[in-house]
Amino acid sequence: MSRSLFDSEREVWSRTTSLLVLGFICYALPWSVFAADADNPQLRIQGSNTIGAALGPALIKGLLAQQGLSNIRSTPGAIENEQQISATTANGKTVHFDLAAHGSSTGFTALLDGTADLAAASRPIKSSEVSALASRGDMKSPAAEQIIAIDGLAIIINPQNPISALRTDQLAAIYAGEIRNWADVGGKPGPINLYARDDNSGTYDTFKELVLAANGKSLSSAAKRYEDSNKLSQLVSDDPQGIGFIGLPYILKAKALAIAAGDSQPMLPSRTLIATEDYPLSRRLFIYAPPTLENNWARQLLAFAHSEEGQQVVAQNGFIAQTVQAVKVTPNPNMPEPYQQLAKQAQRLSVNFRFEQGSATLDNKAQRDLQRVLDYLQTQDKMNRKAVLVGFGDPKADPARAELLSKLRAMAVRRELARGKVSFADILGMGEQLPIAANDMDEGRIKNRRVEVWVYN
Repeated sequence: MSRSLFDSEREVWSRTTSLLVLGFICYALPWSVFAADADNPQLRIQGSNTIGAALGPALIKGLLAQQGLSNIRSTPGAIENEQQISATTANGKTVHFDLAAHGSSTGFTALLDGTADLAAASRPIKSSEVSALASRGDMKSPAAEQIIAIDGLAIIINPQNPISALRTDQLAAIYAGEIRNWADVGGKPGPINLYARDDNSGTYDTFKELVLAANGKSLSSAAKRYEDSNKLSQLVSDDPQGIGFIGLPYILKAKALAIAAGDSQPMLPSRTLIATEDYPLSRRLFIYAPPTLENNWARQLLAFAHSEEGQQVVAQNGFIAQTVQAVKVTPNPNMPEPYQQLAKQAQRLSVNFRFEQGSATLDNKAQRDLQRVLDYLQTQDKMNRKAVLVGFGDPKADPARAELLSKLRAMAVRRELARGKVSFADILGMGEQLPIAANDMDEGRIKNRRVEVWVYN
C-alpha cells in the first residue's frame, strides 16, 4: 500500500501502546504519592458545564474513593457553577479539587493563563485554540486530547407537543427564526419559543457547528440563552411552545425528538446510536491536558476516567460509556443484501472506528478503541474468524472507487487488530451506502467514513 494510506500504522500502534502503559502506571500509583499542601487546590479543572456540573465531580469522587480517601465532600463556590471537592487521606491531610463549569471555551483560556490544570470540553478544540496553546505542546496529540465519554445533543420539546421528528435543516431554520410556527413543521398552530445555551457553552458550539453552520444559518436573537443545563431543560418542559437543545442526561421531563441528517433515517438519541456516533447530533466529551502533564493528580484522574470503573461512573451519570458491547440490529429492506445477512446472523459492536480528517490515521478515540475491542474479542472468545469489519465512506464520482476506499479503511483497522492476533471472517466495503450524515459538508463526510465491527456467536 502507498504511504499516503497506511505507512502510519506502526506509529499509530506505538503511540496507542505508550498511552495505555502510561495510563496504567498513573492509575496504579497510590494516593500517598500525590498528597500535597491542603492550603492550595491539588487540581484545578475549568470548562464545560456539561462535564463540570455532574460528571467531573463524580469522576473525582470515584477516584478518591477508589484510592481509599475518606470524608469526601463537595462545597459550592462563591460563584454559580463552581465547586470544591475535598477528601481526607489516611494520615489526616486534606486534598482539594476546584471545578469551574462556565463553558468549554473558558477551559482553554484557563489552560493558557495557567489558572487550570485540565480543560473540560464538550466539543473538539478549535484550530485557534491549538495555536494559542502551542507553547504547551500539541493539544491535538493523543496524549493531550482525552475522550472520556460520548454524549448526544437531544432536541427537546414539551411532552404534549405532537411533533416526533425533525430534519437538521428544519431545525436550523427554526433556530434562525425562519420557521416561527409549529404548524410549518407539522405541529399544532402556535409560535415557536427558542431556548439555547450561552456562547461559552460547548453544547452551543456543537449545535452551532452540526446544525446552524452546516445549513448556513445563525442563531436568532429571539432565542433565550442559559448557562445552566438543568434550568434550560425545565423551562422547555414547562413551555408548550418551547424547543431546546441539551446534553443527553439533561432531557429530564422533556420529550426528545428523532433527528435526521441528509439521507439518514430519523434517529432518536438512543444509547446504542450515540455510542456508535451514528446519531446525527452525537458528540464526544473531552478533557484536554498539556502533553507533558506534570500534575500527578491530573494524570491519575485521566487514567481513572479511562478505566472500567471510571466508565461505570460515566454511565451512572447518564452519559454513554465507551465500554464495548454487542447489540442486535434489526434487518430492514433498505439495507444492502450483505448487510442484511450480517444483521440476521451476527451482532454489531457498540463502537465505530474513525480517522483523522484527510488521513488514513485512526483518530484519538479509535486508537484507544483498538484495545477496547481487542479486550472484548479476547474475553468473549471471538479472536478466531468470529469478527467482520465493515467499511463505509462518502460518495465518489465512481461508485467502485467509493467501495474500494471503504474496504481499505476496514483493512487499516484489520491490520491494527491483527497485531493482537485477531483473525477475521470477512472484510466488507459498503462504499457510500447507509449514510449517517449529510455529505455536503466536511463534518458529514468524516462521520460517514467509518468502520463497524460485527461478531458471530
